[in-house]
Amino acid sequence: MEVVVVTLEDVAKHAGVSLATASRVLNGSTRQVGASLRARVELAATQLGYRTNVAAQTLARGAANVVGLVVHDLVDPYFAALADGAMRVAESRGLMVMVGTTHRDTEREIAYVSTLSAQRVRAVLLAGSRTADLRATRRLREELDRYREGGGRVACVGQDLLGADTVAPGNREGAAALAAALAGLGHRRFAVLAGPAGLITARDRTAGFAEALAGLGLPAPYVVHGSFDRDGGYAAVGEAVKAGATCVFAVNDVMAVGALAALRDRGVRVPEDVSVAGFDDIATLRDLVPALSTVRLPLADMGARALEMALDQVEEARVEKIPGEVVLRESTRRLA
Repeated sequence: MEVVVVTLEDVAKHAGVSLATASRVLNGSTRQVGASLRARVELAATQLGYRTNVAAQTLARGAANVVGLVVHDLVDPYFAALADGAMRVAESRGLMVMVGTTHRDTEREIAYVSTLSAQRVRAVLLAGSRTADLRATRRLREELDRYREGGGRVACVGQDLLGADTVAPGNREGAAALAAALAGLGHRRFAVLAGPAGLITARDRTAGFAEALAGLGLPAPYVVHGSFDRDGGYAAVGEAVKAGATCVFAVNDVMAVGALAALRDRGVRVPEDVSVAGFDDIATLRDLVPALSTVRLPLADMGARALEMALDQVEEARVEKIPGEVVLRESTRRLA
């Protein structure tokens, strides 16, 4: 069946008015149109089945009803969950969301903020870890400051380094609690799939885990760096097993999934031969077999809360620390 797309030009022609007049009636312009002309345009739109393009209206008006969401990677369920929470808040307030993905490229992140600022969006939400590149963080903060000086509102999920309202996951504390729980199962030889060395989230989780082991008088974990994704976990776990670890901690769940796949391909049984744990408790991975031990973060709630903070921004920047909850499942076992 052929689909006929009715354009604004079609409505204008059908109503016998100019394109500008039709646009003022149907696209919410503040300029007044006479009652008789308005009635003709609205009747033509109804007869032709015309639907207004909300996205086009938004861009044309300057974007008082738009918020910008900048994340590292929507393919990663961590960021998808954060985005879902933020979008639910936006919808409840009658706002649209523009989403940009940076793939952890700081230059791209700065460019997104600049673009959103130029479009005069109401608020910007940044979700993702800062990096050890202090110069890039300073430049991003300066870009955000310019946006705020123009009346924009900002919040972030991650580290409190941008002078903005921040929802900060308890990365270090959650990893420490997980280390204590795993040590309580009798494990003494640990490895950490630590992600990129320059990513602060990965650093904090690795440090919290190691510090807890040291506090318990246990040997330092064997640390393997790699990419912060499934392939990074897959590539790194072999070295961890060779080091003799009885328990492997991947600093996020998607790395843990890659580690489980690599161990299965190598014929290493989980948890009989080696235990595996992650961090985040991503909902889409809860049906994994064996079920993954992890640190649970309320990801959708974090995204929602961050956007609420941005939209209700007060004079002083606030930081809300979100604790993680250790969840032990079948991927880890008690040693005899």
